[in-house]
Amino acid sequence: MLSHPGVYNFASTYSGINVLCASTSSACRLVVLISGRGSNMQAIVNMVRGQALPVEICAVVANKVDAAGLEWAQSQGIETKSVAHRDFSSREAFDEALAAAIDAYQPDYVLLAGFMRVLTPGFVEHFNGKLINIHPSLLPAFPGLHTHQQALAMGVQWHGCTVHFVTPVLDHGPIIAQGVVPVLFGDTPSTLAERVLQVEHRLYADVVRWLAEGRVSLDTMQRVQVHGIASRSFVLTSTGVEPSQR
Repeated sequence: MLSHPGVYNFASTYSGINVLCASTSSACRLVVLISGRGSNMQAIVNMVRGQALPVEICAVVANKVDAAGLEWAQSQGIETKSVAHRDFSSREAFDEALAAAIDAYQPDYVLLAGFMRVLTPGFVEHFNGKLINIHPSLLPAFPGLHTHQQALAMGVQWHGCTVHFVTPVLDHGPIIAQGVVPVLFGDTPSTLAERVLQVEHRLYADVVRWLAEGRVSLDTMQRVQVHGIASRSFVLTSTGVEPSQR
């Protein structure tokens, strides 16, 4: 078990998010956390390279040694690392080792892209204002797992995804942006998930661009402000994913 006594005080008290906008004078450094194939990670990499954004994806880190996304990242020349959660006897020990692995890259932001681990409050505090997650529902509706099943069971007409800052409360942090998908007659969890994923790829990539451009901040009420952006919501239409016209 890895331990870092005196370096990581994961008993610290969480006191709210403090966001420091990334400087646009140098590349915004990112570490991406995954547990599986990392399709959102792939979308972000493709967007960053396609638009030549001032972003450096320093590493892709997984909590499973066989996460499929690691191989894809390696094929793109991105450094990868695995910190297997099963190698540790407690959540705290795993989070300490994960934090040490991330800190080696000195990231401006840490992106959770299908990272299926609940993080300890101390880990969240350690990366205060740097942790970003994407969740497959329109938060605060349907936190946790099986969101598409929950949406269909409740009979909602609209579903979607949310990019938000991470706080110690699961799926509860300040919302940066949301994407909306209509629920269609005959939808199954699989068909609904497929359409939501289309929106996820556009939404997360745009949020990364806003972060890199230093547009994202929080007001005194811990609400997100994105400066110079007319709409922070996207909708899936018959022609693709577009910013909402509200």
